[in-house]
Amino acid sequence: MAMTKNVLLGVGGGIAAYKACFLASRLVQKGVGVRVAMTAGAQEYVVALTFEGLTGKKAILSTTQIDADGSAPHIAAGKAADLYVIAPATAGVLSRLAAGAADDPVSLLALTSRCPLLVCPAMNDAMWLAAATQENVARLRARGVHVLGPVEGHLAEGYDAIGRMVEPEAILARALQLLGMPA
Repeated sequence: MAMTKNVLLGVGGGIAAYKACFLASRLVQKGVGVRVAMTAGAQEYVVALTFEGLTGKKAILSTTQIDADGSAPHIAAGKAADLYVIAPATAGVLSRLAAGAADDPVSLLALTSRCPLLVCPAMNDAMWLAAATQENVARLRARGVHVLGPVEGHLAEGYDAIGRMVEPEAILARALQLLGMPA
């Protein structure tokens, strides 16, 4: 019997956080175990209960959280993960990842996980094109982080430009590829 693959899904605080709900649902439908970690900003866009209902697992909402079994999820979930996907990866999340910060559950799990990391940037075009963001992405790529997007499209600000997160189906396809699973 094949072992279940496990994905950590980190959700940053951007409007594209709603798309992460669809991604979590599709991963579960493919037979993948999903555990979600959220920044405080992400919790302003989507409530943790939504992800818990979709995945059947308690969301990781703080760096000091302890699960009902007494384990620290930033260690246990990081150890169990076959892939860590961060979508949306905001400019702030990318900055914390590049710096090796661990001040929120999403960036903390990036340090404790020993699996491939796939980040899906989503932000305003001005933030995406900023030299600091481009340097952070280059630093992450140099560390072997997989970067998917962003793409040109309609932004929350009401115009079309680069910065839109790739659609959940594209993230799903890349995640399944990285997990060695059929699409």
